[in-house]
This record gives sequence, structure tokens and C-alpha cells, in this order.
Amino acid sequence: MLEILFSGGSGLIARLLVYTLSAVVVIFFASPVHEFAHAWSANRLGDPTPRYQGRLTINPLAHIDYIGALLILLFGFGWAKPVPVNPRNFRDPKRGMALTAAAGPISNLCFAFVALLLGQVVYHLLLAFLPATSESSAAVIFYTYHFFQSLASINLSLCVFNLIPIPPLDGSRILGLFLSDRAYYRLMQYERQLYFLMILLLATGIVSRPLGYAVNGIYTALYNLTALPFRLFQ
Repeated sequence: MLEILFSGGSGLIARLLVYTLSAVVVIFFASPVHEFAHAWSANRLGDPTPRYQGRLTINPLAHIDYIGALLILLFGFGWAKPVPVNPRNFRDPKRGMALTAAAGPISNLCFAFVALLLGQVVYHLLLAFLPATSESSAAVIFYTYHFFQSLASINLSLCVFNLIPIPPLDGSRILGLFLSDRAYYRLMQYERQLYFLMILLLATGIVSRPLGYAVNGIYTALYNLTALPFRLFQ
């Protein structure tokens, strides 16, 4: 949102509305699905803790973190409430934690793919049924497709952001699979300090550019993949 505000230009209000709507969908649907994916994976791997804590659900009220939701709205990066997991319930604790952690970013990647695919379908349907010469039709087509693009982009931002290997992000749990137990637990000792460091990095925009490069690369690949069937039948 802040990037759109600072960029200015024509259609500012419409672009803000489209972004806000896509961010709200992410906060109330994609983020709960992300956390549900963690809970479901942990439960399947032998840890019932998320189920006992009421997190094996896509109900957004069980997952929303208000600071994380605000950051998603403002920056496109943020988080929901972490799903409680007890690694001692896993047969292989480090592997179980890594797989449980990976499930969240994978859900965002899948969400982005579906958003882009739906965007392609809706875009071509609108082209087929709306008057081609109407300015209002052109605006509807543009902003509708932009909504799906924004939805995909925010999900990819969350996917890449959560893969950063610092606690409490999912990437730190995945990294733990490749660290010694001593190194991993030493890293976890600084989870609280690194949490505030992460907020600072987000607020100052320091991580925005490198994360943006990664997001754009994945977005381009998914866009080309979802557009391919429509190009083949043109």
C-alpha cells in the first residue's frame, strides 16, 4: 500500500482499492490457510498440539495476528499467529519441524498459482463478453486482472518472506534440518531478539529490494506457466 501511495500517478484510488481488497483476502483467507497447513502437517506427522490448541481450522479468528496483518496491508509482508508445535511428538524432531514449517510457504505458492490461473480465465472471459471499444469495459478488465495479480504477488511475498532463515520464520525451522542440534538450539535462543530485528528490517524497507527480486522471479515463472494454455489456443 505504501509503495502505491508514494508512486502516485493516474488511477491511484482504484489501485489502492484493488490492493486493499487483495490484502484483505490474504489476511482473512490465505494467511489462515498458511497456518492451517502448518497445523495439518504437524498433526499428520504425529503432533496433535495444533489440534488441541484449536489451530486445525481455516477460521481466520484462530490465526490472525494484528501486527502481522497490518504489515501485510502496508508492506505486503507479515505473519499470522505461529502454530504451537511440540517437536518431541515427531519421530524425527528436526525433520518433522522442517516439513511442518515448509507446508506454510508451499500453501502460499499454491495460492499464488491458483490466483494467476483464475486471473487468466477471468481476463479472457471478460475480453470475450465485454464491449471491446468501451473505456469502462477496459477499466473493469484491467483492474479485475490487477486484483488477481496483486493477490498472487502478496502470496509470493509471504512465501519468500517466510523462507528467510531467521527465527521465528519458517525458514529457520527448515534451516535446522541442516544444522547440528547445538547450532540450531543456539539460534533459537535469540528468537525474541531476532523477531524485533525482523520488524525493524520490514519497517525500514531494507529487506524489500532483495525479497522483491525473488518474488518477481517466481511471479514471472508462474505467470508464464498459467498463460501458456491460453497462448497455445489463441
